[in-house]
Amino acid sequence: MIAILDYGSGNLRSAQRAFSTSGMDVVVTADRKICMEAKGLVVPGVGAFQSCMSGLMRVGGDQIIRERKGMQRPTLGICIGMQIFFSEGLEPSREHSGSTRGVGVWSGSVERIDAPVLPHMGWNTVMPAHESELFRGVEGESFYFVHSYAAKKSVGKYPSWSEYGERFLCAVEDGALSATQFHPEKSGKAGLALIKNWSRSL
Repeated sequence: MIAILDYGSGNLRSAQRAFSTSGMDVVVTADRKICMEAKGLVVPGVGAFQSCMSGLMRVGGDQIIRERKGMQRPTLGICIGMQIFFSEGLEPSREHSGSTRGVGVWSGSVERIDAPVLPHMGWNTVMPAHESELFRGVEGESFYFVHSYAAKKSVGKYPSWSEYGERFLCAVEDGALSATQFHPEKSGKAGLALIKNWSRSL
């Protein structure tokens, strides 16, 4: 079974439909026991780093992610769900000092992309790691992005990259922990193929 963590952020139903194409049972839930016991956990996310972290902590999702990593149980972050895996998010605003602590399973910060037009919205190619399992069979395809912030330094065993104004980290495969900055559930056939690649590893 695949559990999609419901903490008040993300395209939960579209993610549920997309991951159901893997042939596995998919449930949207915030139940700790279900999330811990699921073969795979998906952490979606849209909006701001700070609000996503607040919602995540309300349901104990930060602890679930850390514990699953420690137990080597597969977890996949999507969009802001990838960003919150890092140590901190830098989002200065009038209401906020600019730094929000993340889950911290990867070291480093998530910062604003240096590009003339933001958000980065639409289809873009990726430069997958040579050893990537996520991108097997879709190495030359484009994926759908919607974001203004990204991690810019390499983490994990197999980092993959994209470019918009500057190079940024668009996917990571790090043992049981994986993530994509783009939305595979919105990326057509290539996105569904990537989801199936991840599901086969469970």
